[in-house]
Amino acid sequence: MTSTPSGTDSPAPLPKTADVVVIGGGVAGVSTALFLARRGVSVVLCEKGRIAGEQSSRNWGWIRKMGRDHRELPLMIESARLWEQLAGEMAEDISYRKCGATYLARTPAELQRHVDWLERNADFGLDSALLTENETDRFLGRNDQQFMGALHTASDAVAEPALAVPALARHAEAQGVRIVENCAVRTIEHSAGRVSGVITERGRIASTNVVLAGGVWSRGFLENFGVSFPQLAIKSSVLRTAPATVPCSGAIGSERVSIRPRKDGGFTVARSGAAEFQLIPAAFRYFSDYLPMLRERWQIMKIRAGRQFFGPLGTTRWGADDISPFERVRVFDPTPDKTLLEDVMKHARELFPQLSGVAPVESWAGMIDVVPDEIPAIGPVAGHDGLTVVTGLSGHGFGIGPGVGLLAAQIVTGETPIVDPAAFSPARFNREAAA
Repeated sequence: MTSTPSGTDSPAPLPKTADVVVIGGGVAGVSTALFLARRGVSVVLCEKGRIAGEQSSRNWGWIRKMGRDHRELPLMIESARLWEQLAGEMAEDISYRKCGATYLARTPAELQRHVDWLERNADFGLDSALLTENETDRFLGRNDQQFMGALHTASDAVAEPALAVPALARHAEAQGVRIVENCAVRTIEHSAGRVSGVITERGRIASTNVVLAGGVWSRGFLENFGVSFPQLAIKSSVLRTAPATVPCSGAIGSERVSIRPRKDGGFTVARSGAAEFQLIPAAFRYFSDYLPMLRERWQIMKIRAGRQFFGPLGTTRWGADDISPFERVRVFDPTPDKTLLEDVMKHARELFPQLSGVAPVESWAGMIDVVPDEIPAIGPVAGHDGLTVVTGLSGHGFGIGPGVGLLAAQIVTGETPIVDPAAFSPARFNREAAA
């Protein structure tokens, strides 16, 4: 990456112009830049901190089609294909493996949800299938029939996020993308209603197209120049274990614990949906938009107010010459929920007794950019010609990231998109410009 090397007096000169400037070095931004470069577009990607420093290296590493919302499943199918292709192209091992994914069902209601999902998505021709009680027991190496069945997709995959996204960035650089780390974009410059450039902490880059892929920072960036967007942040906590011998070759999800085998022989362990909803001023403004989500998950989602209320994700305004929140917080590193993770690990040991003597060796948390319907927002921003937003990946962005990037690149270049982008349009939220 192009950043300030240790021992030098100044970073490399900032490019003066680009066909497209991409803001954000997570999986969505890097993928967008890569696919733009493949179309002969000159691209500069600006990252305020380091590539994949936030949620793109802190997620679970699942690349799953199974369980996806019907609206995003076509894009996820394309993304799964792209991950396999990219893993073969890159010179680095990202521990990509088609090892399958399985959702366990302990209750009739859980099993029925899997049946309903299969029926709703039958036309996609996936290899997803229901396992019986006995098949589930054999799959888990058990014989106590604790589960009524499971939903299994053999073609789903995993990879190591902390390896995959930086490797993808280096792959993009090799194809012409200019990546500038430790360089925050403060705002967008407009001329006659159209984007004309970006103002970074190191100067201006002239460009008539900008892609905002800023993760949890996207809402504040948009609000700073008058665009209201109902995106909030939730904190997800994760741990990894020491190496262990467990009959778990693929990703497994259940109500109380989800687990994925790692390249190092350990396991990534977390709980689906058990997130901490960050109470900031924007949460009150968009509260009605999020009521359905909160009602559905009130038993497993915490609502927390604290220093983040007026912190970097809070409400603030700044000018092009001011130090922005993105410079004050280069890499958002929230504190993991230790109490939650202790409970999650307890359930992991109940699922796989082989983990009983295996200790967690690391825990971390990440901030997830979520929108009310939990479907990515990919498309132009009304009233700002040349600005495309790519955000709201809502906790399943790693797997769908390459597909999101390809779709965004096609929207920017006017190419026929791989899927109908209507479901992802930011305009679906129908918000007026902020005062």
